[in-house]
Amino acid sequence: MSNRHQQTDVILIGAGIMSATLGALLKELKPEWNISVFERLSGAGEESSNEWNNAGTGHSSLCELNYTNEKPDGSIDISKAVKVNEEFQVSKQFWSHLVDSGLLNNPQEFIMPLPHMSLVQGEKNVSFLNNRFKALSDHPLFEGMEYSDDPDQLKEWIPLIMKGRTVDQPIAATKIDSGTDVNFGALTRKLFEHLENQGVGVHYEHQVDDMTRAEDGSWELKIRDLKNERLEYHKAKFVFIGAGGGSLHLLQKSGVKEGKSVGGFPVSGLFLVCKKPEIVEQHYAKVYGKAPVGAPPMSVPHLDTRFIDNQASLFFGPFAGFSPKFLKTGSNMDLITSVKPDNLVTMVSAGVKNIPLTKYLIEQVLLSKEKRMEALREFVPEANSEDWELVVAGQRVQVIKDTEAGKGTLQFGTEVISSEDGSIAALLGASPGASTSVSVMLEVLERCFPDHIGEWESKIKEMIPSYGLTLSENPELIRELNTKTSETLKLAAARQTVVSN
Repeated sequence: MSNRHQQTDVILIGAGIMSATLGALLKELKPEWNISVFERLSGAGEESSNEWNNAGTGHSSLCELNYTNEKPDGSIDISKAVKVNEEFQVSKQFWSHLVDSGLLNNPQEFIMPLPHMSLVQGEKNVSFLNNRFKALSDHPLFEGMEYSDDPDQLKEWIPLIMKGRTVDQPIAATKIDSGTDVNFGALTRKLFEHLENQGVGVHYEHQVDDMTRAEDGSWELKIRDLKNERLEYHKAKFVFIGAGGGSLHLLQKSGVKEGKSVGGFPVSGLFLVCKKPEIVEQHYAKVYGKAPVGAPPMSVPHLDTRFIDNQASLFFGPFAGFSPKFLKTGSNMDLITSVKPDNLVTMVSAGVKNIPLTKYLIEQVLLSKEKRMEALREFVPEANSEDWELVVAGQRVQVIKDTEAGKGTLQFGTEVISSEDGSIAALLGASPGASTSVSVMLEVLERCFPDHIGEWESKIKEMIPSYGLTLSENPELIRELNTKTSETLKLAAARQTVVSN
């Protein structure tokens, strides 16, 4: 075992979509900075960002009903839907910039155009969907959304879902063609290939064991080279912790006060997957329903067309699962070791508040395949068990923190925690996560590099034309950007068709 000391400007922990995005942004803004990446697995995008570990939905609120809440008076609050949509538009602008600049090639390998739909049954749910449609379709970000409660129209939109269905209650759907399927694993790998071409040092099979603050304000990381079984010490002025479920433990090791009293609750997911071409070709959309009463927001059932390795398949789920691991490749001790004296009360409070969630997760874990097939048949009445296989998706760690709502509040979202001096930042949480990666990393830049943002602004606007603007207030810019993105997606779809044939 030997020691090696290295100094660098920026260290990124974790080779997922967040580190990839932050690295790509920094290389555009400060190409002279030295950046090092450390990932404990053997490649990029192998955990939460992997295409088999998430649903690949370009989260833009086109179909996700949990982003639009019904108020007591029956009106629909679309503020969160607008925010999530704007954040995804920012991601698409940055990806388009990288494609147009020749820094990312073959966009069809990571993004494809795909209709996004919402589907509901029952008089109350149909009324909600109609009100949601009226609220969204007047907004420029949701231009082109269609609504139908006509079963014959739905048979054209979603033949597999309507085949063999007994329509004995009101049924309705919305459809918008500007949705996408995103292969975040492929995108992550492409971004890291780009970073390595730009001279970024990417070190796989390197695990960060500890980090301490040096006297000069920089961070010293103790890192294990797993392959060569040796310890290394690396120093950096800025550290970003983008290690998915592993971020909480590393944030706790940093000792920064902003990470105190923060906890995490792991939730795993499973999907039923169909790869049979004769079935897959009958469905071409991401179709989201409503979560069952009492179920958490991330359990919204949906039937998705996916494009992975040039092959179309169908995913249905997610079914919630539980494991004490914070990463799919993590330890069964992850949850226990995340409980510290400073977050003990927060975690206990969360446990007391979320007994119904715990009960729901236990019930989900105990489901047989046939019970899961019954849930699928709510979507696809004629689904056969032998055509679908069960795939375990990635682990998600929901943030638990003390908020105005009380101690131990479970957060369903993505959250940046950074030190007061901006020398370290960590990303915690889950959906919409990857879809909003560019917006989230711009937030990291604004928080942690306030002295540079002024000089970077013109370059950021060159890459992301809507930067500094509210898209909702600029409908012409929305149309201009949509036209540009549509051209990229059409090109991607055309190339995919050639590959498939």
